[in-house]
Amino acid sequence: MSLPALLLRYAGFAVIAVIVNLGVQRGVLGLSFGLIPALVAGTAAGLVVKYLLDKAFIFEDRSTGIAAHGRRFTLYSLMGLATTAIFWGAECAAWLIWHTDMAREAGAIAGLAVGYVVKYRLDRRFVFDRAVAA
Repeated sequence: MSLPALLLRYAGFAVIAVIVNLGVQRGVLGLSFGLIPALVAGTAAGLVVKYLLDKAFIFEDRSTGIAAHGRRFTLYSLMGLATTAIFWGAECAAWLIWHTDMAREAGAIAGLAVGYVVKYRLDRRFVFDRAVAA
């Protein structure tokens, strides 16, 4: 796959994951559970969607079975811890500074954008290394 095609596809999947993430956050906030449960639920939903898309269409990983999925998803999730800190930090900082939902979501989008760049590099190196090499 060419670099422009890869970038477009990865960015598209990131947008899908962001929409899922923020949609779930809005739903949880609408149920009055608070910001932290909304962050956790949104992040979990976005993580699963992004993993499935990246595995199949970015890294073209054809491994199957619970052991393979478990290992890859665990590594994928671990690589996401640092990038989640970037995302949550930007989102929470925007909320603390401006106290508006629009600012919170803008902070989330900025944090996710930076986080996804870092995450791709980590995933390519540590999670899907065999899939990319093949």
